[in-house]
Amino acid sequence: MEEFVGMINDVIWSNGLIILCLGTGLYFSIRTRFLQLRHIKEMCRLLFDGKSTDSGVSSFQALAMSLAGRVGTGNIAGVATAIAFGGPGAMFWMWMVAFLGASTAYVEATLAQIYKEKHLGEFRGGPAFYIERGLGMKWFGILFAIVSVVSAGAFLPGVQANSVAEGIKNAFNVETWISGLGMVVLFGTIVFGGVKRIAKFTEYVVPFMAIGYILLALIIIAVNFDQLAGVISLVFKSAFDMEAGFGAVFGLAIQWGVKRGIYSNEAGQGTAPHIAAAANVSHPAKQGLVQSFSVYIDTLFVCSATGFMILITGMYNVYDPSFAAGGASEFLYHGLNNIAVGPAYTQNAMDTVFPGFGSYFVAIALFFFAFTTVIAYYYIAETNISYLTRKIESPVFYYVLKVIMMLVIMYGAVNQAKLAWAIGDIGVGLMAWFNIVAILLLQKPALKALLDYEKQKKQGKDPVFVPEEIGVTNAHIWNTLNKEREK
Repeated sequence: MEEFVGMINDVIWSNGLIILCLGTGLYFSIRTRFLQLRHIKEMCRLLFDGKSTDSGVSSFQALAMSLAGRVGTGNIAGVATAIAFGGPGAMFWMWMVAFLGASTAYVEATLAQIYKEKHLGEFRGGPAFYIERGLGMKWFGILFAIVSVVSAGAFLPGVQANSVAEGIKNAFNVETWISGLGMVVLFGTIVFGGVKRIAKFTEYVVPFMAIGYILLALIIIAVNFDQLAGVISLVFKSAFDMEAGFGAVFGLAIQWGVKRGIYSNEAGQGTAPHIAAAANVSHPAKQGLVQSFSVYIDTLFVCSATGFMILITGMYNVYDPSFAAGGASEFLYHGLNNIAVGPAYTQNAMDTVFPGFGSYFVAIALFFFAFTTVIAYYYIAETNISYLTRKIESPVFYYVLKVIMMLVIMYGAVNQAKLAWAIGDIGVGLMAWFNIVAILLLQKPALKALLDYEKQKKQGKDPVFVPEEIGVTNAHIWNTLNKEREK
């Protein structure tokens, strides 16, 4: 089974996808005149723009929901995996993916807002919707929706559940099946309450845990401050093959940095647009800029916190890819004994400064990060089911999804980590391929929306989106929304 999954992974995560992700981010950065730098102040201001309504959530709730999807096991276990197989240089390529990916995140989130719809009283949108309405390719939209339901509903939740169960076992010696059962019960309690309960849960949990996690990381960095300059130098040297000790993994540094970067911040993957579409805003570019900033929060803040903790304490291993072929040593760097790649790296790093407590805190943080990600995955899968069943006014499909995801969570909790990650990577890769091709074909409305937003801001207005004024068609919901705002 592992060999078969690995073979599929190698095809999906070929150099073609890595080049596509980086190239698309660079292309959109140039086309938007590096909005990720120009509009940082505006991004921060927009975090609290817009109010929750019966149909949609506020900008901050949408940000929290999208961060619930972005900030997960990839920020703790994923960073450890990237360092273990790609060396310290993988950190740089994660940063690069985040910087360039911020522009990609803007484009996909803005498109989701432009072409969103209302189904059963709630805003729904995402790649399947903008593929059908913007490109006029319904078959492509249906294909993406099916892939998304399978990926978000069946492939990806198992990775999060697995990391949570392993982290809790390492810290509290609780059997993985017990953790899995607890997650299943909590998951059911939340998702049966609908999108509003999901938004409320993530609005409070995600910011609290992210801030607490980063603060502890800063303390660990401060304690080892004399080594910080050396660690930063090591990251950059390893990223560009200037560090002899990690020369054997130079190519893997790029591959693992990009793979784990995309898995963590999801820019271009096509998951965050589903949540972006739920926001109640007056102009699509507002949510586009908010989602662009969320990529920074995920990778430049949370992933960097993990990476620096691991590297500055030396609590990691870097595997030698030549070992299986007869290389002299299994490790290029050996800082831990008998420790599996994953959350244990971060737990050991925290324990150097907070003995005992570090492992407990990482386990708890990992639980909330990963569990909120599973909640976000449910919303994504639910949105695509909504797309596929728009003409069928029946909740039965949603109930089936809930039951399937509960089973997946339980299976993922007791499954082997290597297989869980490999299956998750397939889901991420498939969605990324389809979505990036779609937004490259359908980029003009998002770019026009940015220019329109900037124009109205210069005129001192609170921008309002009128699609016909900038030549955007099939965005019918905006006429209705503008009439409601006028009333």
